Amino acid sequence: MSHEMIALLMFSSMMLMLLTGQRVFAAIGFVGAFAGLMLWGVGGVEIPFASAMKLMKWYPLLTLPMFIFMGYVLSESRIADDLYRMFHVWMGPVRGGLAIGTIGLMVLISAMNGLSVAGMAIGATIALPELLRRGYDKIMVTGVIQAGSSLGILVPPSVVLVLYAMIARQPVGQLWLAGMMPGLMMAALFIVYIYVRCRLQPHLGPPLKAEERHLPMAEKLRLLRAGMLPIAIFAAMMVPFVNGWTSLVESSAIGAITAFLVAVLKGRMTRKVFENTTRNTLAISCMFMWIILAALAFGAIFDGLGAVRAIEALFTEQLGLSPWTILILMQLSFILMGTFLDDTAMLVIVAPLYVPLVGSMGFDLIWYGVLYTITTQIAYMTPPFGYNLFLMRAMAPPEISLRDIYRSIIPFSLVMVLALVIVMVFPQVALWLPDTVYGK
Repeated sequence: MSHEMIALLMFSSMMLMLLTGQRVFAAIGFVGAFAGLMLWGVGGVEIPFASAMKLMKWYPLLTLPMFIFMGYVLSESRIADDLYRMFHVWMGPVRGGLAIGTIGLMVLISAMNGLSVAGMAIGATIALPELLRRGYDKIMVTGVIQAGSSLGILVPPSVVLVLYAMIARQPVGQLWLAGMMPGLMMAALFIVYIYVRCRLQPHLGPPLKAEERHLPMAEKLRLLRAGMLPIAIFAAMMVPFVNGWTSLVESSAIGAITAFLVAVLKGRMTRKVFENTTRNTLAISCMFMWIILAALAFGAIFDGLGAVRAIEALFTEQLGLSPWTILILMQLSFILMGTFLDDTAMLVIVAPLYVPLVGSMGFDLIWYGVLYTITTQIAYMTPPFGYNLFLMRAMAPPEISLRDIYRSIIPFSLVMVLALVIVMVFPQVALWLPDTVYGK
């Protein structure tokens, strides 16, 4: 059997197992290990074992539980609530100001957690009821929360970029810095869209009533201090890393310890909060470790087959496609897969093929990691089965229908496509910051 047929059989077997409801890591790892056993006999199982040892020796992986712990501390202890109260008071007088403040909230939550689910949960439980109660259009604000929460997988410390770094064998620090400018640019585009639309259609985002705006300055400053606390935690973590004073792992430990101490000093680190934080951290960390392990095992078998080189020859030599055409087709395939898979599953399934192919075509793998992540954000909100669509449906109040959720994401998806095109046409949007910090 040819390498191409073996590769096709592996992919089809993996997809079949996923469609039967098997866990992502189990389906991918089993196919990889079974293929190794069939191809090379008993010695073939050493390949997944070697991948496991490689994972255990990967020092930057320690950042994963640290950042997840930090995010859950801020979320479970309700420190993140202070952020929204700050935005509520300071942005309320502007038309659409609370929606703009919600985007700011999502950016900061992303910078503290690295997962889109956390932003979605906080936005749906804290921001959404307040926005609806103050007369904001339900379709617009539903889109605001979905789009803002998707920033969690792009703005550092993105957990998804940690996974990409392990599979693509790229430095996590450079990937995080590469995601920062595109993430802030996308948030700025969301804000511009909300502001312009609410100026043209004021009924979509009315300003706060006068009695709610006219708070004493002392109260406004108190809320500002409370809301700035999470920003200070993020600065305490990232400033030493960007300046080269600490390593990535040391910075993640600083962030986790600082968040924990702040929660203790504010009297919010109760036994229940600590237990929930620890359980959630262990569950998410173990899930990602299993997925990374399965991806490495599958990728090692795939590399051993030489299937990547065969598929590269098929695209570039036999079909005669240009590198940019192949890259665009890759991004379209991510959007298609995003209708029924989450980000980690998409990356694990196609990484053994796409990442080496992108490198062989001469593209920067740091830049491609940002492209992948932005495309995943778009896929998250692509009907009919986008991941964020169903998360929102589960958390939204009854008056918001699935049809409303589908309609809400159309303008924000177009804004994301614009951001993707900008990063593709101008790679330095993503590469300038890591190149500057690392002195390339």
